[in-house]
Amino acid sequence: MKNVIFFLVLIIVIGCKSPIATVNSEDLNKSVIPKSSKRDIAIASSSKTINNYLVTSEKLEGIVTYLASDDLKGRDTGSEGIEKAAVYIEAIFQESNIKPYFKTYRDSFNLKGTHAYNIVGFIEGNDMALKNEIIIIGAHYDHIGSAKKVNNDSIANGANDNAAGTSGVLEIAKYFATTKNNKRSIMIALFSAEEKGLVGSEHLAKKLKAENIDLYTMLNFEMIGVPFKDRPYDAFITGYELSNMSAKINEYTHSNLTGFSEVSKKYDLFKQSDNYAFYQAFKLPCQTISSCDLSNYDYYHHVDDEADKLDYSHMASLINKVIPAIETMCNTPTKEIQMKNE
Repeated sequence: MKNVIFFLVLIIVIGCKSPIATVNSEDLNKSVIPKSSKRDIAIASSSKTINNYLVTSEKLEGIVTYLASDDLKGRDTGSEGIEKAAVYIEAIFQESNIKPYFKTYRDSFNLKGTHAYNIVGFIEGNDMALKNEIIIIGAHYDHIGSAKKVNNDSIANGANDNAAGTSGVLEIAKYFATTKNNKRSIMIALFSAEEKGLVGSEHLAKKLKAENIDLYTMLNFEMIGVPFKDRPYDAFITGYELSNMSAKINEYTHSNLTGFSEVSKKYDLFKQSDNYAFYQAFKLPCQTISSCDLSNYDYYHHVDDEADKLDYSHMASLINKVIPAIETMCNTPTKEIQMKNE
């Protein structure tokens, strides 16, 4: 029986078409995401996320390799590089049949005279009673452009920060666009100008608040490219003590997937990423999941934050584990994730 399951999974994986994204009509065959490895199939065979879509290390690596390539020159807000990143993300949305939330995928805003834009997609819920409740899954896709030169290299590629988080969110988006098993609606938000002071997320949060959307929760992904080696969990949740988010994720996954980071609390990382703008606007559980609190990675805002520094097996494992939690968030009859003492 185990052999039958293995070969069924193998057939599914081989049959899946790898997405090819084009930027400005250029041929980017180098961006084709490779097929799954035996390692990923082994992980998937015991995973709850096989449901017609498999997140693999190769898929994540393909996305990060493009976004963190020298060709994008560090994805600074307003640059030619971030425009290429935006077109690449839009192509993935289009291929996955993810609709734009607004008239187009671009949620534009002005940053001191610079034209900038979040990329926002929408996966409508399938339940008439719950689809008006929205869960936001987000990450920032911008970076700082350049940093202190090292060995004649000044491009701050931003692989872990935050091509990694972007790749995870895109794979989560493709999963739900494929399975369509979410009762609540899911907004997929890739933010620009995070590195300029959370400007993109603040713009979108205020806009959605003015629309009076029924937001349930917001889960942000930041720097998930490297694992912890000495923690009893895979990732930490910022603002751990503010809500029952971490406890519910662990309950939904029947694991110790998330936990508390002393480093995160010390440096108040809850306020340092795009979740915070949504918390400020809605006063709801809007938190970040990360596997890097700067204690386990030496290349924050450094030119050596390159794609080859990341652990894609860890990333695939993390995303495959977190998807069932997001599924449950989408499908519980009531909003179980809540702020504490409120």
